Amino acid sequence: MKPSDFSNRRYFPGTTGNVFDTLLHRVIGLENLPALVFAGILFIIAVLPHPGAWLETMLLWMFFLVDWALLAALPRAGKSFGPARPPVVILAVLRAVVAVLPLTLSLPIQLIGLVLVVYGFWIEPHSIRVTRQTLHSPKLRLERPLRVLHIGDLHVERITGRERQLTRLIRELHPDLILFSGDFINLSYLRDPVSWQAAREVLREWSAPLGVFAVTGSPAVDLPEIIPQILAGTPVCWLQDRKIKLDGGGQQITLVGLNCSHKPFVDLPNLLPLMEGEADGFTVLLYHSPDLAPDAAQTGVDLQLSGHTHGGQVRLPLLGALYAGSLYGKQFEAGRYQLGDMTLYVSRGVGMEGAAAPRIRFLCPPEIVLWEISGDPSQ
Repeated sequence: MKPSDFSNRRYFPGTTGNVFDTLLHRVIGLENLPALVFAGILFIIAVLPHPGAWLETMLLWMFFLVDWALLAALPRAGKSFGPARPPVVILAVLRAVVAVLPLTLSLPIQLIGLVLVVYGFWIEPHSIRVTRQTLHSPKLRLERPLRVLHIGDLHVERITGRERQLTRLIRELHPDLILFSGDFINLSYLRDPVSWQAAREVLREWSAPLGVFAVTGSPAVDLPEIIPQILAGTPVCWLQDRKIKLDGGGQQITLVGLNCSHKPFVDLPNLLPLMEGEADGFTVLLYHSPDLAPDAAQTGVDLQLSGHTHGGQVRLPLLGALYAGSLYGKQFEAGRYQLGDMTLYVSRGVGMEGAAAPRIRFLCPPEIVLWEISGDPSQ
């Protein structure tokens, strides 16, 4: 795949000032409205599908209020800690579209929608899946497969059942090496010491014989002045545009950690000198975004581990992610890709987007990825 030239682009995903970032921060102002005013706004939306049809209007408004109650209860239940009102407006608009149908048809759909709200906000985001991947490389002559655990996009708000499940899974999987591809803290809590402490508590539990290594994520999330405070007292080694040699399974492999600016034309020059002399060895690139992959594939990297997209968080059958925060659109939204001799994996991540973004996952559960890397069995 030929890399694209993004040097003339004005806005980049994962940075401040792009359209998505601006929208997330502006609509959060809904949280400051008095409750009665916000309820009134919902009532106006409920009137729109059938003006004057008060039964349909009141039923629709009640669905809006139930959605609001369900989302407002998430922090109290210790599930997630985002604002309730912006996603409630999104849900209200979607419900209003359905409400134009006859009541006998729209009512069952609205009830199904209520079930989906419960599932998407209360259940799926809090059940981490372990995705297992294998990779055979002719560059390796390992005595045994190397077990590498890839974790992405923690976005810690507070310690919840999801973080406790993550700790339990790491202990059960016994990886040889743990690699984290960035975004430690949720966007809503970047300067919150309570969230920093929660992240430290999570990271302190990580342990692997060959070490725990991390790179920073999006510039808008992993603020350079905050990361040292988060990593203090943890076993995590922060790789900042540098490489390290690891003895895995009786053979040396190279791990390259690269800071992510979300601008491939800026980050590629930092990668090139790190790849000098590595053509014959097995190299893993840890980099937050998948957008460098077409460039990295031409440098001799064997495996790139990335995240950032969250898999879109909301996916639909056949369509996949509704939105992927990538310069390449949906081309690298989630999962495994082959770019020439290089394998790319884009993790769905553990946490969720912050600011006003809905704390939802639908058909896109959080994941950690356990790799078994070995030599080519045909040789």
